[in-house]
Amino acid sequence: MGDDVAKQSERPRPGDPTDPRPAHVPVMLDRVLEVLAPALSEPGAVVVDGTLGLGGHSEALLCAHPGLRLVGVDRDTTALERSAQRLAPFADRIDLVHAIYSDIPSALDGLGIDRVHGVLLDLGVSSPQLDEADRGFAYSYDAPLDMRMDRTQPRTAAEVVNTYSAGELSRILKVYGEERFASRVAAAIVRERTKARLDSTRALAELVRDAIPAATRRTGGNPAKRTFQALRIEVNAELTILERTLPAAIGRLALGGRIAVLSYHSLEDRLTKRALAALSTDTTPQDLPVPLPDRQPELRLLTRGSEQPSEHENERNPRAASARFRAAERIREP
Repeated sequence: MGDDVAKQSERPRPGDPTDPRPAHVPVMLDRVLEVLAPALSEPGAVVVDGTLGLGGHSEALLCAHPGLRLVGVDRDTTALERSAQRLAPFADRIDLVHAIYSDIPSALDGLGIDRVHGVLLDLGVSSPQLDEADRGFAYSYDAPLDMRMDRTQPRTAAEVVNTYSAGELSRILKVYGEERFASRVAAAIVRERTKARLDSTRALAELVRDAIPAATRRTGGNPAKRTFQALRIEVNAELTILERTLPAAIGRLALGGRIAVLSYHSLEDRLTKRALAALSTDTTPQDLPVPLPDRQPELRLLTRGSEQPSEHENERNPRAASARFRAAERIREP
C-alpha cells in the first residue's frame, strides 16, 4: 500500500503501455520481514495482515516462514480477489476475510484463533485503488467521486461534497487534510454545488486549485492532494477505525508477538505512536517506592521513533517516500 500524497499528476494513466512502473512493490519489505521474523519462526505461528491489499507483504512472509499461517483481512473485495490469486500457492496456509481491520478480533474468533504472533498494518490507500481511475481516489484522472475502499458501503466522496455543510467540510479539510485554506475550499465547494452537483474528480481538483492562492499553488505539489486525502479519510472513517484497531490488534498478540505498522501521513503516525507508547510505559504512581507488577509495560518498542525508507527505496518506489514505520513486541500479558 502507499498514500495518495505521491505525485499523481506525474503518473501515466493506468493501462498506458509506456508506464515504466513495476506492478507492485511492497513498502519497506525487508524491514517488515526483519522485525516480524523473531515472532514468526516457530511452526504454527499465526500472522495477521490487517490490510492485505495486493498481498505483497503476505507473500514474502509466507515464503520466509514455511510453517506460518496467515490471516489476510481487507475491506476491499477487489483486493481480496487479486490477493487470493497471488497467494494461491499457499492456499493451505491462508485464510482471507472481508472485513475492516478493526474487526480483526471477530475475524480471528470466526477462525477459532485466540492469539497471534504477528500483526501487520500497512495503512493508507492501496496501489490498485490509486491506479484504477474509476475508484475516484486520484486527482490526476477524471473519474466519479467515489473513494470507497469497500464498495459495498453506501457513502461516497460525492455524497460528502454535495451534502455536508460548509462548516463540516471545513472541519474535515482542516483536520484530516491539514489544509491551511480549508474555509476557502469549503466555501468554493458549497458555492459550486448550488450550480450543479459535484460528481467528478477533475471538477473538484480544478475547483480546489482555483480556491487556493496562486502563490501557494507554486509549491508543494498538486494543491488538491490535501482535499482528496481529507475526503478519503472521511469516506472510509480511517482514523476512527485505526483508533479502534490498534488496541484490538495488540490485545490479540501472544507473549513475544510483534506488531508492525506502516503509516503514510502524520495523523496515522501520531495515533500509532500514542497507542504503542501508552502500552510501553510503566504506569506505577510516582509516589510509590517500588514498581507495581500490573503497571509494568506490556510492550517493548522495536523502533526508535518512526523509521523511514532508504533513499534507494524511495528512488525505486516513489510511493514509499511518505512511509513511517513503527513496531513493538508484547513483553507482558495484560
